[in-house]
Amino acid sequence: MGYTDKIFIAGHNGIVGSAIHRALLKKGYSNIITISSAELDLRNQKLVNDFFQNEKPQFVFDSAARVGGIMANNNYPYQFLMDNLLIQNNLMNAALENDVEKFIFLGSSCVYPKMCPQPIKEEYLLSSALEPTNEWYALAKIAGIKTCEAIRKQFNRNFICLMPTNTYGIKDNFDLQTSHVLPAMIRKFHEAKVKSNEPVTLWGNGSALREFIYVEDLADGIIFAFEKNLSDHIYNIGTGADITIRELSSIIQKVVGHEGEIIWDSSKPNGTPRKVLEVSKMRNEGWTATTNLIEGVTETYNWFLENVHHLREMKL
Repeated sequence: MGYTDKIFIAGHNGIVGSAIHRALLKKGYSNIITISSAELDLRNQKLVNDFFQNEKPQFVFDSAARVGGIMANNNYPYQFLMDNLLIQNNLMNAALENDVEKFIFLGSSCVYPKMCPQPIKEEYLLSSALEPTNEWYALAKIAGIKTCEAIRKQFNRNFICLMPTNTYGIKDNFDLQTSHVLPAMIRKFHEAKVKSNEPVTLWGNGSALREFIYVEDLADGIIFAFEKNLSDHIYNIGTGADITIRELSSIIQKVVGHEGEIIWDSSKPNGTPRKVLEVSKMRNEGWTATTNLIEGVTETYNWFLENVHHLREMKL
């Protein structure tokens, strides 16, 4: 591969896709194709096929997906299943038919069973039942993993699946109805700070353990997988280290500068007790995450402050 090879990033406007774009440009790749969902509906097979035939990308990053929190998954199970199946199937089939040299498919740690052993190894996929609150999204992503595996087996093509842990950072979603725990905490503590350090109420008792990766680290790992000839088809990408939600809240409170009380609402669920990825496969290939949580949260909060007036659904 060369720096002028044609690369297509599907979903380049999202938190991960935009980070991949920045990382590629930083490394010197200059022939990058991007197109918005308004210009190309990835759920439409004919449009996707025409796009690939016209553009002839040599490499593809699939970071496009319908995403959302528990409420969205529960309210729109059909869309979360069908939209993601259509998007990834259309991209993979077009990539196969147009001789794409390497295809990077991005999944999620939610593809693994709800109660599987910790830390989570790639081999635990399909070993038991999924978490019901996001099973529609997870099922679609699992189908994507198996499609990549089938293409590798039948056609000997270089299709790689990467499973990121909880991702946060620049261009994150801070909408309290749909955001994940870390950006939601940043917004809650910020709003409480500007309102004379009002108390902040958080769900559960803070005992649940979670793993987080800064999106710039994730993009670095994705580019590493792109440039390296990996031997397997599925790899976890994370830090391999977890932290309690209570510890996370203390870090975010300190970074934001909130000086009020934290109230834990034990009537609300904690969620899965622990969720951390086993990342030795990627580590053995030569890649590890480098940004610590305090640094990552600080960078994310600084971006939030710079963009707060332009973010959709902030309602501040």
